[in-house]
Amino acid sequence: MLKIENLHVSIEGKEILKGLSLDVKPGEIHAIMGPNGSGKSTLSSVIAGNEDYEVVKGNIFYNGENIEDLSADERANRGIFMSFQYPVAIPGITVTNFIKTAINSNLKARGEKEMPAGEMLKKIREKSKLLEIDSKFLSRSLNEGFSGGEKKRNEIFQMAMLEPNLAILDETDSGLDIDALKVVANGVNKLKNDDNAIVIITHYQRLLDYITPDFVHVLQQGKISKSGDKSLALELEEKGYDWI
Repeated sequence: MLKIENLHVSIEGKEILKGLSLDVKPGEIHAIMGPNGSGKSTLSSVIAGNEDYEVVKGNIFYNGENIEDLSADERANRGIFMSFQYPVAIPGITVTNFIKTAINSNLKARGEKEMPAGEMLKKIREKSKLLEIDSKFLSRSLNEGFSGGEKKRNEIFQMAMLEPNLAILDETDSGLDIDALKVVANGVNKLKNDDNAIVIITHYQRLLDYITPDFVHVLQQGKISKSGDKSLALELEEKGYDWI
């Protein structure tokens, strides 16, 4: 589904990623771990299509298509979703209206008709029940006055509604207490299936206590230095990154 080959990325003339390669298949959860400044958030931004970053060398393939020249909108319409570390608040736009607009925008980009109101309402009820989201939450302005946990819950709800093929969760556990962390993990576990893939970018092992990744990759100095299963994350928690 996602295949990255020898990726070199710079921003403002400074090289951040220095030959990163990664292969993510449908049905898999990959965790990307690494110290601050290793390039984790750069990787997520580049996959999502952030134009602030320059791909100097290498390729990013999504479902067999080289997506380097696609805009962030075009990538989103093809099924790539990114959960931001710091979601933006949009006063006056409710959670429900935002998600309706996002879904219909995706359908329009694919040349399909808008989702009928009744079908949209049914889907909103199903997904909010799945993620244990109160109806009052859906009528609030997007991220305005939300706690850190509520913002992350909203991101997972968007993921549930949009049903992306590839979800990138960029440090979605940052600043969360244990209850909010469980909410995020529960949502991810419920939404995982054999047809989608999830890439979790995190600094800490604690999220992986609730989500079991198929692969754990250590990102250091702009490239993946070691890969393994969940036991690798436990070793990192115990020994730190310097032992690799």
